[in-house]
Amino acid sequence: MIDELLAGIAGIAGIAGNPSANGSGPAVQLTDVEEAVRAAAAAEIMPRHRQLAAHEIVEKNGPHDLVTVADRLAEEHLTASLSRLLPGSVVVGEEAVHADPAVYEALRGDAPVWIVDPVDGTRQFVRGEPGFCTLVALAHRGELLASWTYAPALDEMAVAVRGRGATLNGRPMRSGAPAPGAVLEVATSHPDYTTDAQKRALLGLRIDGIDARPCGSAGLEYLAVARGELDAVAFTWEYAWDHAAGLLLVAETGGAQATLSGAPFRIAGGNDLPFTAGRDGATVERVLSALREGA
Repeated sequence: MIDELLAGIAGIAGIAGNPSANGSGPAVQLTDVEEAVRAAAAAEIMPRHRQLAAHEIVEKNGPHDLVTVADRLAEEHLTASLSRLLPGSVVVGEEAVHADPAVYEALRGDAPVWIVDPVDGTRQFVRGEPGFCTLVALAHRGELLASWTYAPALDEMAVAVRGRGATLNGRPMRSGAPAPGAVLEVATSHPDYTTDAQKRALLGLRIDGIDARPCGSAGLEYLAVARGELDAVAFTWEYAWDHAAGLLLVAETGGAQATLSGAPFRIAGGNDLPFTAGRDGATVERVLSALREGA
């Protein structure tokens, strides 16, 4: 099934005209998904950028966990368009799961799953800053197949396809590796979202050779790793919509990832946290070593 889905996603490898996963209808094209992501941002997000009224912003679980009318409407827009592109697929979106946590169980099911974060970096969006993005990933039975990271205010679209590499605005991307002995720049979870044990682990990054700072939009931090501008991320939460797109993007640009135990991160959950993703395997091992010392 995974191979069939991959065969039905065309674009980077120049594949076209393949049947869809259910054997009928046209293939899912990378450009179709990209257009759907751009259309949702154009219709529901950008018209509200720097135009939000106070009643259009709501706290979900605290002052650092916000949702806006743009989040809700963009997710509804994407849910409708992505479901049409791949009949039989389901959508796991941040706002849908907030309304009904049972929706998250689709990540463990047999149907192809679109994982959607309509506005990643909502705090930045609310402040009128450009550092937010829309994240979409396609997965099946826990395997990431393709992802789209779109920063509409920055006019940047990163696309990754499993086994076929990644592009930024159509140009191939590689994460490269830090210079030997260089200080690693690492973006980390906000302390409000960490347990005491996770705080201790993250404190392990406060050592010579690592420059740790709080993260902004998780999706844009992953993009920075994928383009070699940031060495690694270290996160303590595992919601799939924040990580799925970025993890595939980093992997397809030559990077690596692992949880505290050394096992790969699983998008369906149950991970040993914190976890890290970095520009290469050696960077991931350095970060993991520091996290374990802290823990």
